[in-house]
Amino acid sequence: MTVIDAIQRRHSVRRYTDQRVEDNILATLLAEVKACNSESGLNMQLVTDAPDTFNGFLAKINFSGTRDYIVLVGKESLDIEEKAGCYGERLVLKAQQLGLNTCWAAAFNKKKFAAQIGNDEKIVIIIVFGYGATQGVPRKSKPLELLCKVDGDMPDWFRSGMKAAMLAPTARNHQKFLFTLSDNAVKAESNLGTVKYHFEIGAGIDNFKWVDPL
Repeated sequence: MTVIDAIQRRHSVRRYTDQRVEDNILATLLAEVKACNSESGLNMQLVTDAPDTFNGFLAKINFSGTRDYIVLVGKESLDIEEKAGCYGERLVLKAQQLGLNTCWAAAFNKKKFAAQIGNDEKIVIIIVFGYGATQGVPRKSKPLELLCKVDGDMPDWFRSGMKAAMLAPTARNHQKFLFTLSDNAVKAESNLGTVKYHFEIGAGIDNFKWVDPL
């Protein structure tokens, strides 16, 4: 499965079977976590066999069968949310390629939390993974023309990037982002790392450069 395949096939899954994730798959996913930490400076952690993390009221409403997850942790900074989104989504897509299902989760029991958090660090969010009871369902998307602005004709690479970005997970699927293209410069009016990461994959990072919003 290519990364583009993973983008197209991956949907949020909140209900999981009791099938255990195999050791070799866990090892591959852990290696990717370590690689992401090395590149980003984050302290993301893979936790297995910890079902008590999801025994709180809200977690029980939203999830079932969950026991394995990745904690997105990092030092407080202005870009922590974007960075965690970018590298977290990289892990989500890796999990999809490995045959697993995932879901971004903010509701969990912090008193039963199996992760090491430094005094200068914060938990951004966690990513649940495992074998889903279903493969999830596609989310509705806003029309492409509401999510981007282009000077002149839209290049194929930009359209491909937008199609990938439109499949990125966002909070409550609100898709609060806007990409603007001028020449080969792309401005992203969003700090959503998931969306920017998808766009880079779809567009091809060599086809454009990011510019900071004014």
